[in-house]
Amino acid sequence: MVKDRLLKDIEFIVELDKMKSILRQTSLIGKDQREDDAQHSWHIAVMAMVLGEYSNEKLDTGKVIKMLLTHDLIEIYAGDTFCYDKAGNETKRERELVGAEKVFGILDEDKGRELRALWDEFEEGKTPEAIFAASMDRLQPMLNNYHNNGGTWGKFNVAKEDIYERIAPVKEASDILWEYVQYMIEDAANKGLIKR
Repeated sequence: MVKDRLLKDIEFIVELDKMKSILRQTSLIGKDQREDDAQHSWHIAVMAMVLGEYSNEKLDTGKVIKMLLTHDLIEIYAGDTFCYDKAGNETKRERELVGAEKVFGILDEDKGRELRALWDEFEEGKTPEAIFAASMDRLQPMLNNYHNNGGTWGKFNVAKEDIYERIAPVKEASDILWEYVQYMIEDAANKGLIKR
């Protein structure tokens, strides 16, 4: 007989397939196709593996990867909120809390609690792992925009100071990555890819 715990695990895994249908505003590099949440989560998890050595703090990279693979699961129910959408961001927290209860509630209590704790730590953004995870989450769409001739920056007329504000976690996470971020923003501004 199949155990109830396994059935909950399978139900959770099947539910996660919905991540592939949640489109973000960011386009894939070199394509006229928006990325989905699953692609984004995979990409930032790999980024953490590759770029973790540039962290200002010693990291538990496995924990960072778990956070990155967990942090957007709530969007199955809350939807993706574009980072520069001021109106959408006003209700984001409430929608995400409801989404967290639903998605992590599928699992047995111990597993749900473990994943919820990772999500909460990411959201609080205080530990070195959470700060670095947030920096990967912000850096990935920036790389896509930069390599897509401005991407959503141009499409939504995003100002340079708003980009600097959004990408700020990188400054705290890594001096060397922050230097690269500044280069990309200033280069994009000089090329007219973002609003000054």
